[in-house]
Amino acid sequence: MTVLSGAWRNLWRNWRRTFITLAAVSTSTAIMIISWALVWGMMDNMKRNMTQVSMGDLQVHARGYLADRSIYRTVKNPVALVEAAEKSGAKAVRRSFGFGLVSCGMKSAGAVFWGVDPEAERKAYSLASRVTDGEFLAGKSRRGITLGARLAKSLDARIGSEIIALVQAADGSLGNDLYTVSGILPRLNDAIDRGGVFIRRSDWEDLFVAPGMVHEIAVNGDGKIPLETLKSALAGPAGRDEVRTWRELMPIIGDMLDMMDVMMFFFNIIFGAAAGLGVMNTMLMATHERTREIGVLKALGATPFRIVRDISLEALLLGLVGCAIGTALGIFAGVYLERHGIDTAMLNAEGLRISGMVFDTIWYGKLTLKGIVSSSLLMLGICVASAVYPAVRAARLDPVKAMGRV
Repeated sequence: MTVLSGAWRNLWRNWRRTFITLAAVSTSTAIMIISWALVWGMMDNMKRNMTQVSMGDLQVHARGYLADRSIYRTVKNPVALVEAAEKSGAKAVRRSFGFGLVSCGMKSAGAVFWGVDPEAERKAYSLASRVTDGEFLAGKSRRGITLGARLAKSLDARIGSEIIALVQAADGSLGNDLYTVSGILPRLNDAIDRGGVFIRRSDWEDLFVAPGMVHEIAVNGDGKIPLETLKSALAGPAGRDEVRTWRELMPIIGDMLDMMDVMMFFFNIIFGAAAGLGVMNTMLMATHERTREIGVLKALGATPFRIVRDISLEALLLGLVGCAIGTALGIFAGVYLERHGIDTAMLNAEGLRISGMVFDTIWYGKLTLKGIVSSSLLMLGICVASAVYPAVRAARLDPVKAMGRV
């Protein structure tokens, strides 16, 4: 206790310098925690936008379908796959795809027709709830259509507008029909925004003359079921069909998430080094001012180990107090970011776009125990490490020369 109280008193001999150093340590610790919260929030937002909107945790396609998107490459056992997914505790939907033209008035554009089951989509994904204008394939009426944001803008289509569809049907004939716009989606990703056209699967089968054709089974486990467990559960009924997780479908995003921890670790080291230099400067100045005192202690028999111990203990106390204050500030700011987030609309009104996917303009944070503990321990370690050089330098002083200094 005497050693601790002595180290604490030594810190406050020059209270202004100690206060400034404490401010640097606490601010650095708080910024580290906030950075972790923002990064984890962005990662969580990325994953949620990919998996919960429409992609799911994994998808099943016919072998080679993603390479050419041929209407004739269909999933062999869609019913068995949906049942296997639901048996594993996940939700699954069947989707059919086809290409064609849509026109509204004098304007026309190419489109990808999604044949979906509206009720199943509402239960499994958030896509239907994202509609900003109208409703997603409202009611049970047929010939309703929901458009992607940019497609609706290029067609100058609004709720109630009539859309003419023209496609090459599966039997080689020209399919055409008239639909009424019931909903318009916000900007979600390039594929949906520029050409996404959603109709009921029954309408899709009539339009493309393709009864029973299913091109995709999208499975959503809400992130609660391990990907490999889901993949194994569907491997049997999938047969020769391809089962891919979201990491395999979006490898760029998966690699980014894997690298984020490493990037944040190096960022924190670089940022913490600035605060470490402040601690080192404080300890260097403290030992310089106490050179005569240290010389007297060595002359009285104090060992180099004791000198190093005492100075390191001062840095440890400085780090503990600074980290405690910084952790409290970081947690407070992290909770605020979790609840309110940062509105990035002033920087980019359309939202952050990565690999063709648009993310929310409100950037929410996500506090994690890992971020709090790693930031605090790293900062504390930097504080102690920064005192090593001043401590060793003081321990190597010649007591005779040291006592002669004024």
